Order: sequence, then C-alpha cells, then structure tokens
Amino acid sequence: MDKTFIPDSQLVLNADGSVYHLKLFPEQIADTLLLVGDPNRVKKISAYFDTIEHEVSNRELITHTGFYKGKRITVLSTGMGTDNIDIVINELDALVNIDLKTRTIKKEHTRLKLIRLGTSGALQPEIPVGDGFVASRFALGLDGLLHFYAKSESVINQRMTAAFVKHMSYSSLLPSPYVVEGSAALLNQLAFDYQKGVTATSPGFYGPQGRVLRLGLADSEMNHKIESFEFEGLKITNFEMESSALYGLSNMLGHDALTICVIIANRVTEKFAGDYQMHMDKLIKNTLDRLVE
Repeated sequence: MDKTFIPDSQLVLNADGSVYHLKLFPEQIADTLLLVGDPNRVKKISAYFDTIEHEVSNRELITHTGFYKGKRITVLSTGMGTDNIDIVINELDALVNIDLKTRTIKKEHTRLKLIRLGTSGALQPEIPVGDGFVASRFALGLDGLLHFYAKSESVINQRMTAAFVKHMSYSSLLPSPYVVEGSAALLNQLAFDYQKGVTATSPGFYGPQGRVLRLGLADSEMNHKIESFEFEGLKITNFEMESSALYGLSNMLGHDALTICVIIANRVTEKFAGDYQMHMDKLIKNTLDRLVE
C-alpha cells in the first residue's frame, strides 16, 4: 500500500468531497487568509472587498473569499480556542497540500499566509486600551496542544520556554508550556509601527487567565509572575486563546502566521473598552491596505 495514502478516518471529507469541518474545496480559498474568532467579523471584513467569489458556512466556521484592490483574500472565522485552531489549520493545509481525490500528499508544497486579527487583554500597565495594537512576535502556549505532534520541539524556542518554566515555578499538573516565533516577514509588512511582544495563549478565559468568579485559582500569583517575566528584553504583552496553536502548527506545516490584536482590556490597570469596534475597523483597514502595497 502507498505509505502516503491517508485513510478516510484520518482525512475526513464530506459526501461532496469538501473538507469535513470547513466544508471547503481547494479552489474556494486564497493563499492569503485573514482569521478571526468572531463569525460576525467575517462580514465586516468582506464588506471592504470589491467582489466576493465564495461564501461558505458550517457551525461557527464562516468563509468569504473575494478580491480587495485586485488581491484575492480569504476571511475565515475560527471560533475560540486552540482546539478550533487545530481543526482550521490542519484542514486549510489539507486543502492546498493534499490531493483530496487520491488522498495523497502533493509533491509541491503551497505556503499560506495566515493572519489572525483578534482582541486581547494587555498584561503590561503601559499598553493602552482600545487604541493600541499588539503584534505577536512570539506566542507562548499554555495549552499543550503542540506536544501532541511529532517533532514539535523543532519549532519551539527551548531557551525562552525553559526560562518561563523556571520563572513561574511551573506546576507539573499543567500542560507543558511552549514558545513559538511568528513570521518575521509578515510582522515587518503588516505591523511595523505596532507594539510587539510575546502573546500568552491560554486554554480558557477565566481560571487559565487568572480571573476569579466563584472558583479560586490554584496559583493566585500566576498573572503577577507572567507580567514580571522577561527574556532578552522581551515581555509577555497580552493574553488570548489562539496564537500558540496558530504559530506552532503553521511553523510545522510550512506556513507564515502572524497575530495582531486590538487591546480591549488591561489586566494590570483593570480597564476595559466596551466599545472597541472603531479600533477593530481601523486594524482591518490597515491590514487590507498593507497586504496590497
């Protein structure tokens, strides 16, 4: 049997031949993709397009592909969390690097540009709420997802990871952290004038990000220790829930990835921006214009 053949239960397709969760065919996506968590944000972005070729939706996964000033771009909502990112990135890669009909890996590799536009909470007091954009030079995964894949150590910054574990006195009960670098090329193209730093990706919104409602925290000093961490001049700038998986899987699969977030809260000053849409609109327009420059 051909060793490159991928069985039905591994590469799951719908009856029409589209990939299982995204419900997409290869011709329905561009090589440049904007990823958003919120399904409602897809229309906000594609409203800027000159034309829209494809509109596909399944659950929280909504895809619009069209043209902006002559450039073909796909906008796709991922939903929240690294588990959703695991689905989205693997299925996007399958669309361009696996022949879905023969279930074999293509000889020629297609490299995607994956740009996440999201919201986030700042972890340093000087980062402004609302009008500040933070681009993730590195993503720090607190989720453990990447460790399920062989050779993940090849894309992990081992020195920064080890320094973080030591600084935190990290509990053995938690998933092992990992740090992965984003695309320097996309950072320079799209975020040259934004604040840059290390983005921590948590596997939840409440306890994993140090929030207390009715349940206490296993480590009440967790956020303070995260805020005080520094490695070769880099600090952890913000908290969110997707970037570590995005960076890790993209690096391993040979794609370029970058996250840029609007800061809607500051966990140190306790400020929150209830109305941040104008700032998100500015980030969207900046990104689209910079992609066509």
